Amino acid sequence: MNDTICAAKTEAVVYHPREDAPLTLGLATPAQREEIYRLRHEVYARELGQHHANPQAILRDELDGRNIYLVATVGSQIAGFVSVTPPPCSHAGDGESRVENFHYSVDKYISRDALPFPFDDRLYEIRLLTVLKPHRGRELATMLMYAAFRWVEAHGGARIMAIGRREIIDMYLRSGLQQVGVSIQSGAVTYDVLQVSISVLREHMRVFHGLLERLESKTAWQLNFPFRKPASCFHGGAFFSAIGTKFETLERNHQVINADVLDAWFPPAPGVLAALHEYLPWLLRTSPPTAGEGLIQWIAQARGVRPDNILPGAGSSDLIFRALRQWLSRASHALILDPTYGEYAHVLERVIGCTVDRLSLSGGDNYAVDLHRLEAALADNYDLVVLVNPNSPTGRHVPRFELERILQRVPARTRVWVDETYVEYANVEGFSHRPRTGNISESLEPCAADSENVIVCKSMSKVYALSGARVAYLCAGPHQLEEVRAITPPWIVSLPAQVAAVRALQDPEYYAARYVQTADLSDELAAGLASLGLDVVPGIANFLLAHLPNNGPDAAMVVKRCCEQGLFLRDAQAMGSQLGTHMLRIAVKEKSINRRMLEILSQTLSQRLWR
Repeated sequence: MNDTICAAKTEAVVYHPREDAPLTLGLATPAQREEIYRLRHEVYARELGQHHANPQAILRDELDGRNIYLVATVGSQIAGFVSVTPPPCSHAGDGESRVENFHYSVDKYISRDALPFPFDDRLYEIRLLTVLKPHRGRELATMLMYAAFRWVEAHGGARIMAIGRREIIDMYLRSGLQQVGVSIQSGAVTYDVLQVSISVLREHMRVFHGLLERLESKTAWQLNFPFRKPASCFHGGAFFSAIGTKFETLERNHQVINADVLDAWFPPAPGVLAALHEYLPWLLRTSPPTAGEGLIQWIAQARGVRPDNILPGAGSSDLIFRALRQWLSRASHALILDPTYGEYAHVLERVIGCTVDRLSLSGGDNYAVDLHRLEAALADNYDLVVLVNPNSPTGRHVPRFELERILQRVPARTRVWVDETYVEYANVEGFSHRPRTGNISESLEPCAADSENVIVCKSMSKVYALSGARVAYLCAGPHQLEEVRAITPPWIVSLPAQVAAVRALQDPEYYAARYVQTADLSDELAAGLASLGLDVVPGIANFLLAHLPNNGPDAAMVVKRCCEQGLFLRDAQAMGSQLGTHMLRIAVKEKSINRRMLEILSQTLSQRLWR
């Protein structure tokens, strides 16, 4: 992609820029568009002979009323440009109103019936890729092609088509475009028709990772979407597709087993349901307390800390995105467990872009955290250390007294974020694989409230059966929460969610009994999985991590087959580099549903299905 499309001879560009001259890439201004029309005449009429020269020395066509021009400049000089023609239903360009004879430039030359791809409202045409002579060797054609691709991708396009000059067709092919076997003659120039879907081109871009990274570092990107497509974090929750994401068939919830997410198997406390039932119309139409003042007071009272130690959020994901992006930058250095909850690696590496180290947990030790290795790593002056405890997807837990001892020696500049989404299960003696600690709370919240650098993130989704309500909070020293509190929107937690959370906190006995039941159900499910040949990690939460037999189908195939029978499980491979292709994470459900899950798994793992 180092080749350039053309060499222009206009007086405006007869200079020799320094190789390290800064490059700016943005949307062409009206003045730049007029200059581009002059450059088009110089290149495509005088240089290439595609069009007849005209006395005005300007070349434009019917499509310029809605064409997008992306322009690369060095200083005040245009170095190159590329045009994007959107679908007819999209309107952009220089704002001129005119009757258009053509939807795309290719319509001038050939019937759409001769082309093997659909002409729909997600088809974009890339045209007029032009690099001026003094800028050859700057890899500018690559940057312009990439900018056009990102324009189409960011605007919801599904397919790109283009016509590429025959002499440099290899450049287009290397960029990922594909020939369709149709050529066009325009004046003295022969073009080949090319096309590619956005999804295929996105995958092809992996080849240019190093090149794009280099170009990004020396380009001032001035388009109103990011240079790189923001990555999405994969979660469980595929089960909702079987219910209906438009909510038109909610009754299907009885036909689906959502064991790919870790929602509670039990309902919220009776007081929660009673309050919502009695006051729901009012709760839905009424604005909540602006900062959740009452909710904060109830949380503080229940946890034995002060209200200024608490910052609420709309679920733990809200707090993770809000706080970590406020505290960290690309220059930051963080440490996470491996495996662990995938949201942290996603936010740190793909959203913030900082450097992330991983403390590997060994399958040979059932993914327990090696406290000696952890203590050594914590001394390395990280900006942030993330500990999910109990960990997901392993369910392993570091006892509070051991973790407090280690955290006392962490450098003061290192923030330690402890995610305690499942910690209430660690207070239960019923789990067969956990140490007996009595009724002593395993939460670090009192420690975090008095600490300089420890922050506890606490979700109320899983242990209070409020996943749909989205309630969570941070517990830390007030100084830690100042920045995040300042960027917290008003009404961050809805009124029904605030009332539900408060009523849940008022009934600890109900939930304590449910946690004991969860321990019994977990042990029963673990025994059932073991009887099917799975190797189960001894966890203490409301889920199990299990290794499928190596001589059988992998987790992706098992998940697919179970899904066909209404059972949704989580392929855990993406949650850590140590997990491999045969790991399943399974949520604990009530007894009858656990039994049904084991029946489906037994049928799925039956040898006759894999012959």
